[in-house]
Amino acid sequence: MQAPTLLVMAAGMGSRYGGLKQIDSVGPSGETIIDYSIYDALRAGFGKLVFVIRKDIEQAFKETVGKRFEKHAPVEYVFQELKNLPPGFSIPEGRTKPWGTTQAVLMAADVIREPFAVINADDFYGAESYRVLAEHLKSGSSDFSMVGFILRNTLSDFGSVARGVCRVDDAGYLQTVEELTSIVRDGEQAKNTDPSGNVMQLSGDEAVSMNMWGFTPMIFDQLRTVFHKFLERSGKELKTESYVPTAVNELLAAGQARVKVLRSADPWFGVTYKEDRPRVVESISRLVAEGRYSAQLWQ
Repeated sequence: MQAPTLLVMAAGMGSRYGGLKQIDSVGPSGETIIDYSIYDALRAGFGKLVFVIRKDIEQAFKETVGKRFEKHAPVEYVFQELKNLPPGFSIPEGRTKPWGTTQAVLMAADVIREPFAVINADDFYGAESYRVLAEHLKSGSSDFSMVGFILRNTLSDFGSVARGVCRVDDAGYLQTVEELTSIVRDGEQAKNTDPSGNVMQLSGDEAVSMNMWGFTPMIFDQLRTVFHKFLERSGKELKTESYVPTAVNELLAAGQARVKVLRSADPWFGVTYKEDRPRVVESISRLVAEGRYSAQLWQ
C-alpha cells in the first residue's frame, strides 16, 4: 500500500492572532507547531507533504518552514487564491478572503493521487492521532475518517472558536457534523451564538472535528460538486465560506460517504489567539520533559 500524503492547510494569516502564526516558534529550539505535526506524521508512515499556502506568503513560508522538511520527504506547494473558482463564477465586488477550507483542499487535486490526511497548520494533534489516522489510510478502506476530540479540551480562554460538532453512531461512524462558528466557554460547559444571536448550550463533552481528516482521492470530485452548489447559493456574499465539515455533512446526508471516527488519547492544543501561545509553549515543554520529543526535534 502506498504511503499516505499529508495535506497541511497553511494559507491563513491568522488575523485574530496578529501575524503569520504558522511560522511562529513554540518549541525549545525554535520549532513551530508544523514541525511537530510533520515529525509525528513522518514517523507514523506518511510519505509526502503538500502545503496549501497563498502566493504572497510563498517565499517566507518556504524559507522559514518548507525547506527544513525537504530532506525528510517530498514536498509540494499549492496555492489558495480568491480567484480560483470554477468556470461561470466570479469574485463579488468587495470580497477579500478566500472561500474556506473546502476550496483549500480542492487546490491539491492535481498533486494527490493516494489516500491522504488533511490538517490545520496551527493545531497540535499529538503522535497517537497521526498513528491511528495513518493506519486507517494504509488499510485500503474506502471509508473516509476523522480524528475526534472532546470539545471542552479544544476551547480558547481568550475568545470564540469555530468547531465541527459531531454526532457519532454506536459503530463509530459519523452521522452528522455541524459547523458552529462562535463557541465560547461557559463554566464547565460551552455555548455557541449563531449570526442571528441565537444561543445553543453545549455540554462540553461533544466530539468535535478539528479538521484532521482522512480521505481517498475520490473526495475531490465530491468536493467539487459541493463547492459548486455552495457558490450557487452563496457566491455573491462577501464573507461566507465553505468548510470541510459542512461539505462532509452534505455527503453524509446524501449517502455518498462513510466516515469512521477515530479516537486518540493525546491532547490537542492550538493557537487561535496570540494569548494562546504561552499555553502551547508550556504544553510542548512538558512533552519534551516527559521524553515524548527531543529538545532539538530534527536531530
